[in-house]
Amino acid sequence: MGAERSISAVVPMTVLARVHPLHWDRMIRVAIVCKPQKEELVRLLPELIAWLRQRGYEPLLDHEGGQYTSDAEAVDRTELPSYAPELIVVLGGDGTLLSVGRIFAATGTPILSVNLGYLGFLTEVRLADLYATLEGWCHNCHLIEARAMLHAELWRKAEQHSGYEALNDIVVTKGDIARMGEFAVELDGKTVARFRADGVIVSTPTGSTAYNLAANGPILTPDVDAMVVTPICPHLLTLRPIVVRGDASLTVRVEGIPNLALLTVDGQRAFELQLGDEIRCQRSQHTVNLVRLSEGGFFEALRNKLSWGER
Repeated sequence: MGAERSISAVVPMTVLARVHPLHWDRMIRVAIVCKPQKEELVRLLPELIAWLRQRGYEPLLDHEGGQYTSDAEAVDRTELPSYAPELIVVLGGDGTLLSVGRIFAATGTPILSVNLGYLGFLTEVRLADLYATLEGWCHNCHLIEARAMLHAELWRKAEQHSGYEALNDIVVTKGDIARMGEFAVELDGKTVARFRADGVIVSTPTGSTAYNLAANGPILTPDVDAMVVTPICPHLLTLRPIVVRGDASLTVRVEGIPNLALLTVDGQRAFELQLGDEIRCQRSQHTVNLVRLSEGGFFEALRNKLSWGER
């Protein structure tokens, strides 16, 4: 990534000022994004749509939600930003939230995420608290927690091949056989290490509790201005995860492939890599803005969902 790219500072948790929709002369939309195959949506969606309309909002569903009700218009999830919703309500798990975060990365639209999944570490709002949280949002009694994202570019033969935005992590891994790959990591153009391993994780503070944590990487609080580089099962006892500045430029280069190497974005999008490919990572100019009613939810989630600090 060129030095001319604008890098935004980490945005602190702030109160988002709003105008009540009845004072506007245009339709105010609220997008609803749903996790597939959740039977509770049969009951929940009609109730939520009616609740929003009673307060002057027009709901807009993705196609997954449209499978459960015809009470509101449904469009493809990737088309939702073009409708300029004022809020996105995510009914699902962390995977659904990661997908929505990337789709709306360039808009900064607030996201209210409700846990209908298994772990729900990022989707902190319980289903029982959905309407209380929405009421807080309607009356400006809420906080916006801005989560930093990663911008990654795949460079092949000295040319940029593609670019990606990630909320959790960018991961480079070897293929499906037991032999390790060979990788090199550079920080601001200087060599950090060359090593054999199963792969490399470049993580945001938000992603530090995901694959990075499973690979014995450190936990970072979401407001830390940093990135984490974690080797996956390295063949060196001395090689450990490192924490670098949030405005650093990181490069992961594929130097040896046993049969296959993959670039994975947030664990959801995978792309095949070639020998010599470089993945250049930097903090994104975009953030994912999460609606919260109170501060302090991060450590509560660590305790309740990951049993952090228990004896």
